[in-house]
Amino acid sequence: MKKKYIKLLSMVAFVAALTSCKKFVDYNPHEDFVTTEQDYLKSESDYRSLVISAYSPLQWLNQMVPVGDIASDNSVTGGESASDVLSLQQIDDYTNTPINSTMTDLWQVAYEGINRANYLTQYKDKNLAGQSITFAGKDALYGEVYFLRSYYYFSLVRMFGDVPLFTDKRLGVSDSRTLKRSPKADVYKAIEADLNSAIAVLPAVQTQKGRITKYAAQALLGKVYLYENKFDDAKTVLESVIASNAFTLVPDFNSIFLAAGENGPESVFEIQYTNGSPYYNWGGVTRGQGNYSVQQCGIRGLNGNIPYAAGWSTNLPSQNLAAAYTAGDQRKAVTTFDIEAYKNANPSLGITYQVAPYKNTGLYNGKYLPRKGETSGQVELNYLNNFRTIRYAEVLLMAAEANNRSTTPNDVKAQGYLNQVRQRAFGDANHNITTTGAALKQAIWDERRLELAMEGDRFFDLVRTGQAATKITGFKTGKNEVFPIPQSEVDVSGLTQNPGY
Repeated sequence: MKKKYIKLLSMVAFVAALTSCKKFVDYNPHEDFVTTEQDYLKSESDYRSLVISAYSPLQWLNQMVPVGDIASDNSVTGGESASDVLSLQQIDDYTNTPINSTMTDLWQVAYEGINRANYLTQYKDKNLAGQSITFAGKDALYGEVYFLRSYYYFSLVRMFGDVPLFTDKRLGVSDSRTLKRSPKADVYKAIEADLNSAIAVLPAVQTQKGRITKYAAQALLGKVYLYENKFDDAKTVLESVIASNAFTLVPDFNSIFLAAGENGPESVFEIQYTNGSPYYNWGGVTRGQGNYSVQQCGIRGLNGNIPYAAGWSTNLPSQNLAAAYTAGDQRKAVTTFDIEAYKNANPSLGITYQVAPYKNTGLYNGKYLPRKGETSGQVELNYLNNFRTIRYAEVLLMAAEANNRSTTPNDVKAQGYLNQVRQRAFGDANHNITTTGAALKQAIWDERRLELAMEGDRFFDLVRTGQAATKITGFKTGKNEVFPIPQSEVDVSGLTQNPGY
């Protein structure tokens, strides 16, 4: 779907008043030029178009990536002042409340994605008119839908714990008061079911880059198993991805995050963004097809003969993260980009910039720095950078953890997977890990931080591994493992609130 205009389709139009003098049972909305549900899913094209619409909320979950690092020890909110992007400042400072606008948006976007997927599964076999629409590739197409629904639910359960679970139909306004929070174990069970259904029908390779493959579903299922402490299951599914030989580590770590590196040999699953359909709506900054978080990561007032463009100095890597890298690790310069060091090393480029006004660390997220020529329209809203959501390096690290923590641990295998990642990072085998047992487990966890920093996983990793309270300033055990349920959902749907909020 990269470079392809993804139209946001209207799912249904409700008739507010019936002006016809005919009886209701005789009324045909088409007489008033009203489009209804019965106008959809009448052809293969309809099904394929609506599946594209189910992908769109992936882009709108944009702020989940910065949240995953800002809520951890990896980065700080930064920005212009203590009130700049207040919702992120509250997440950073652990003063989060149920009226946090970022959390509310992420909740709503995830459920929008679920509703779109549910609409498709509700009418998979027959449309509203009772017609059965069959076509070649329909089952595989639905594999994408199952994956998408699982991803939206995984996003929710990681952020909020117990959440409303529904998979049988698209919910309407009248259903809001009927919702109850389901135990997260039930949510994970539904996620597993969707991913297994997806794996059974998805192709190993898609002709259109960015579409979900069997390997993406297997990798996500392996990740879900880690969150459930099902290490034997995780090992099996993750090693299936490795054994496929479909992916390789890119020698140059920096190249992964360049435009030319998108959907490359290390890419298992990327959320696609584009600058091909310029967007201008400041009222919905995450609703375009461009990657808004790229602008957030940029250096304020940046000028010079350089490839980088200016931004807002948000989501700044911490000095704590920079100190975690050891000498010779090529990931450090990319992940914790030091603009002053870059300026001093390149005096002929005429670099000038403004020091970050708030919570300055001197460091920037080089993985997603804005670059000249990679946006359009309202430049801040249309950067083309894909989120590298699951990379092969993470598959290796997850397989390493699963082997180390399985019922019958295999630390030799775990070391092998871990050291593949480290050898790419250092360019040699001199930094290989040889420890076993608990020490190896910690080394794998530490490597996840170094490899995946600023990609949105750190907070969730610290929570699932029980390290959050000792690593994150302000974290309270029994409260901050999850974020507050948006107050609007508590008020409208009567949902219970998470403890401590």
